Amino acid sequence: MLSRLRSLDSQRFALIAAVEAALVGLFFIQALRYLIGALYARLASASLYPALDLSVVDPALPGLVEPATVSNELVVLAAMLLLPLITIVFGRVLVLMAVASVFTAAARFLMIGTEETIYTAMVIGGGLVYLSFMIRHRVHLVPLMFIAALSVDQLLRAFGDTLDPSWSTDYESVQLILSIVVVILSLISVFIQVRSDADTPVNRTQGLMTVWGGVAFGAMLFLQLSLLSLPNAVIGRSGLDYPDYVWVAPALVVATMLPLVPWVRGQARVFISLFDSSVRGWSWMLILMLLIVLGTRVSGVIGGISLLFAQFVASLLWWWMMRPRAEKERHFAGLWLLFGMLIFGLLVAMDVFTYEYAFVRDFADELAFLNDFVPPLLRGFRGLGLAVLLLSAFIVILPMSQTRRRIAWQGGSGFTSLVLLLLAGGLAAGTYIGARPPVVQATVDPEEISVATYNIHAGYNEFFYYDLEAIARTIAFSGGNVVLLQEVEAGRMTSFGVDQAFWLARRLGKDTRFYATNEGLQGLAVLSDIEIVFDDGNLLDSVGSQTGLQRVQVRPDEGVITLYNTWLDPLLDTGDTQSSFDAEASQQSQLSQIFGIVGEHHPDGIFGRMIIGGTFNNVPDSDMIQRLRDNNLREPFAGAPLLTSATFWRTGQRARLDYLWLTPNLADEVTGSLVIAGQSAEIRQNASDHRLAVVGIRLR
Repeated sequence: MLSRLRSLDSQRFALIAAVEAALVGLFFIQALRYLIGALYARLASASLYPALDLSVVDPALPGLVEPATVSNELVVLAAMLLLPLITIVFGRVLVLMAVASVFTAAARFLMIGTEETIYTAMVIGGGLVYLSFMIRHRVHLVPLMFIAALSVDQLLRAFGDTLDPSWSTDYESVQLILSIVVVILSLISVFIQVRSDADTPVNRTQGLMTVWGGVAFGAMLFLQLSLLSLPNAVIGRSGLDYPDYVWVAPALVVATMLPLVPWVRGQARVFISLFDSSVRGWSWMLILMLLIVLGTRVSGVIGGISLLFAQFVASLLWWWMMRPRAEKERHFAGLWLLFGMLIFGLLVAMDVFTYEYAFVRDFADELAFLNDFVPPLLRGFRGLGLAVLLLSAFIVILPMSQTRRRIAWQGGSGFTSLVLLLLAGGLAAGTYIGARPPVVQATVDPEEISVATYNIHAGYNEFFYYDLEAIARTIAFSGGNVVLLQEVEAGRMTSFGVDQAFWLARRLGKDTRFYATNEGLQGLAVLSDIEIVFDDGNLLDSVGSQTGLQRVQVRPDEGVITLYNTWLDPLLDTGDTQSSFDAEASQQSQLSQIFGIVGEHHPDGIFGRMIIGGTFNNVPDSDMIQRLRDNNLREPFAGAPLLTSATFWRTGQRARLDYLWLTPNLADEVTGSLVIAGQSAEIRQNASDHRLAVVGIRLR
């Protein structure tokens, strides 16, 4: 009878502990992904605060935060990252594991509806404490904790069109239920484990994390959050098209989940056993690196499939970050997890500067002595996105390369494999349903169309308040049939992993094309409810951020209209390495390249109906803008007062930087032009630091 009761306890514990771990892991992943974007935004906003005249700041403009507030949030974050150290002393007190679980669940609920990062930091701190206890007492569930969390995160993002719906206040009731479930499960699981005898199967899962496991944990989080667990990032990095999202999203769930299947791990064990123990880890590293290189350098289906296999190969590495713990070994997982989070933060910072290198300025005053090495180092990250990914792949392999006497992968029962395969298939099917594209109602043979240009500033306003919904409302309010977008991101961690063009297109019921100019995840996009028949692009030589020229052809009637979308170097003075004069010379060079590309596309000199639009980052009376007029292009806003035509709006700054240049055959049919301004219940035009300019054109 006692044996039967213990077996029943073990079965109950296995299911309860697995669900609890998956939910706490989900909360941790959601909070960590949110924290990166939120910290980026709040640090950027706080850096603007000292230079602002607060008397002229619009009080209705959200996002402005004082440096002292951000400093307090960073102190809380530091405290939360140090919290796992308590498990070094109190790691045997199982009740604290339930406390950590409850703490994480409560903080995750409190995250909703707040802009501050304090509750987010609490989720991360509580999640790390819980993870440290898991490593010590339930180590076999740690891989499941993160694989299941990443898979459910992908499912939720599929239904949110790459935007995590769990951050919305509409999700509050669901989050409340999930948090309550975690509280109940944690209390039950700890009760079962505490009352079990030391020799019960419930307790035969004690593990240990080494320093190599800790740093690999941080590198794995970076690989997952920056690329491998995001289907839109896989598409952007591999050069696939948006229609491929419908198969990439469910396939990525399968690639993430398959390592949970015992039969799959058994086959991986057979494969890796073919290699000598001294080279097993390095062989696996070469496989992972090769797949990442192919995925990011070979465009199309081959690249996409390579990254899917890279996710499968990486997911198998969760088992190598821990090992069984001997009776008298000390448990330092809390310390090594802290190291891991520091590695994660370092890799995130490196990734940020692979995009932001052009905006690095020299230090002033007392920090000027750093100008010889720090700014050049940060600017040197240009083009190193793949290198950062490969560095993280190298770090994540370290535990495997240091392990010679054991292979972490073990097989299991056929029944368990079948159940987990069905679970993976169910999650993939749900992801497919969420990823299916809506039907786009195309505008056919219109008498008039509206063409707009809008620099969305990566979804941020002047003070780095992120509001894609406000940007969508602005576009909808403009009535633009075709909208040229600049500063668009397709899955960067600092923009919360969202593919902005994809999300806006589905939100507005339009088709879209994205042209990546920087690391596959930053570039130009066009939204259209008129049939798109062709698109391509060319990179332009850039002193600042890498940019390009996107070409899209739409067919509103029996003919086509060719649109060119671009973003030229901003006139930034970053110090000794670049002055505003250098940037203006770069603009002139880029404009010459644009004329050359357009000329190659129309060698007969007949341009037909053509529009060149975007952010030219220069004012109407500049020599560069005059060159466009000299080439027989017309601009509907020419001569309009700055108050009504300015497209760049910041506190104390107004300028005309965004243009739509039309060939004469279209310019003669302009029915009106407008820069959307002001605020209303329908729109918040200051959702970006640029404003949308729209032109109406009569076709018949």
